[in-house]
Amino acid sequence: MTRKLQAVRAAILLAVLGACAGDIDPQWQLDHDRIIAVRATPPHLAAAGDTAQLDLLVGHKGAMTTEQPPDATTVVSPMSLAGAVSGATVTAPSDAQLAAARTELKLADGAPVPLTIGVLSGEFAAVKTVWLGEPGDNPVLAEVMVGGVPPGTELVVPADLDVHLSVTADDSTEIVNWLTSCGTMHDFDLHAAYLHVLPADPQEGELALVLRDATGGVTWQTWPIHAE
Repeated sequence: MTRKLQAVRAAILLAVLGACAGDIDPQWQLDHDRIIAVRATPPHLAAAGDTAQLDLLVGHKGAMTTEQPPDATTVVSPMSLAGAVSGATVTAPSDAQLAAARTELKLADGAPVPLTIGVLSGEFAAVKTVWLGEPGDNPVLAEVMVGGVPPGTELVVPADLDVHLSVTADDSTEIVNWLTSCGTMHDFDLHAAYLHVLPADPQEGELALVLRDATGGVTWQTWPIHAE
């Protein structure tokens, strides 16, 4: 194993152990250094030679989020597919390699294979699963509403009032996260949430919406926001 792979795996382990201790900031707080989400486009690869690109939504203390490729990547499992990832690119292996991976993971013949990938951004690490042997796309954000209207490119919300947020999603099968660095978020993990910008809260910042489905798909959108 190379030193680079050892460093990535050590960082992933440290990230997991750190998560057990809990963060000081609330989960919806965008003004926080971390990897918010990892996306593979597409998240499922059906045929040998198909490729997916990995990118990250990264939060920064005192700054806006960024979309960026990972600094480093490594295959965590199955190890027989260690060569399936190069930088930010995932390449579907041959049928023979998939068969060997199913044997390693004790999966049935023809079953989709979960490729677990470790990603690193600065001092932060996360894992992403890309499914091999079946097609599938990332979800689409539908009927997003901020204060009862579709959001524009920049959001202006009233101060010290509830601002209702919603997106079409099933809370029982999909994971919705509303995050903000402006105001205080309520019900951040439901498809219907609300934001309240109290006088003592930051009056400007960013709003983010992340949607994850049950099969490894993820999508997001961010907006600059301020209260007046």
